[in-house]
Amino acid sequence: MTTPGRLPDPYGQGGGANLADILERVLDKGVVIAGDIRINLLDIELLTIKLRLVVASVDRAKEMGIDWWETDPALSSRARRNELARENAELRDRLAELEGARGEKEAP
Repeated sequence: MTTPGRLPDPYGQGGGANLADILERVLDKGVVIAGDIRINLLDIELLTIKLRLVVASVDRAKEMGIDWWETDPALSSRARRNELARENAELRDRLAELEGARGEKEAP
């Protein structure tokens, strides 16, 4: 029977650099985790949940064409300003239409 000359390091010691390397590699390359959950009852599909998880850096995600956070008003102040400007323009157009319609009714 052989025994190892040295026992492995306990968790938390010396793993920081390795974890940082792994995290850097994952964010640089990106990782996709996909899965489906299906609930069937007597061969009748009741529920299907599709899960997709992408872990990548922002730059890498943009290279892959993923940039939904830039247009989500809840996540981007620029998108929020754009949404408010669009809503403001729509309200001004509606107001102009209503004022125009009111003016037509009042004219003899």
